[in-house]
Amino acid sequence: MSTTLPIPIQFDVPQGWRAAPPDEVGAPGAAFVAVHLPADAGFTANITVDGEYRPDAATLPEIADESVRHMAEAVASVMVTDRREAGSVDAPGLTQTLAFSVVTGGKSHDLVQSQAYLSVLDVDDPHRRVVIRLMFTSTTSQHPALLDDFQDLVRTVRAGDGATP
Repeated sequence: MSTTLPIPIQFDVPQGWRAAPPDEVGAPGAAFVAVHLPADAGFTANITVDGEYRPDAATLPEIADESVRHMAEAVASVMVTDRREAGSVDAPGLTQTLAFSVVTGGKSHDLVQSQAYLSVLDVDDPHRRVVIRLMFTSTTSQHPALLDDFQDLVRTVRAGDGATP
């Protein structure tokens, strides 16, 4: 079942991408999914958004490590190919890129996933922190051509009014 984010956000979906129901595209834990057609060698590039309250003191690099460990449970091998802290003290962020392979429909796909983590403090209670995770997954061959779209989407993330992006 698709989820909602703990805080409302808005962002601009790049041209060429279309929203898709998370449950119907195999991303039931996501709050938002966009797909880019046509598929490349049977894999459809996608952007997913999820998030959660993080009452613990985990840093963004530690949270990113959790994502890597979680993915390693689902795929044979995952490699972090890039990681960078971004943002500011008041609005910290982190990006990382993962390379991995999956088998779907009897075919192996070499995939790349770019992840962006945004940490947001509750203005009414600064001890309540939300971490929003945006992920762009594509085949290795599609990644360079579509990465700018993902980066453009991440740049447009802003506080929302509760409406769907």
